[in-house]
Amino acid sequence: MDLSAATFWWVAAGVAVAAELATGTFYLLMFALGLGAGALAAHLGLSSTLQIVAAAVVGAAATALWHWKRASHPKSAPAASNRDVNLDIGERVQVAAWGSDGTARVTYRGTQWTARLQPGAAAAPGEHRVAAVEGNWLVLAPAPSN
Repeated sequence: MDLSAATFWWVAAGVAVAAELATGTFYLLMFALGLGAGALAAHLGLSSTLQIVAAAVVGAAATALWHWKRASHPKSAPAASNRDVNLDIGERVQVAAWGSDGTARVTYRGTQWTARLQPGAAAAPGEHRVAAVEGNWLVLAPAPSN
């Protein structure tokens, strides 16, 4: 069986896409774009050297653009304090009193939770907002007054 150069490039691109699906590494898709460019160069009848150059240039450019795009966007908050991950973040609870160990028992979503203060916050009873959820602990910060 005789494989054409274009077939080789398309199979390599397919392998890169399959590897991306298995690993979740988005950069492999950019590499697959480069391999697809090599396949298109082969379809155009370009020499092996130009096919490799096309694959390298397109793959490198796509990877560089993706890296630049990711670097220019701000990083998301950690999962423990990210409202997109945990809908409890930002909800309000009432603290009746803080214990001497800096914890309190609060009622939230129909059950009792153990809560602690966010570092740097003053321990005062009253309304607090959930700043993070760490395991089965609520991390609270004083709620701003309206």
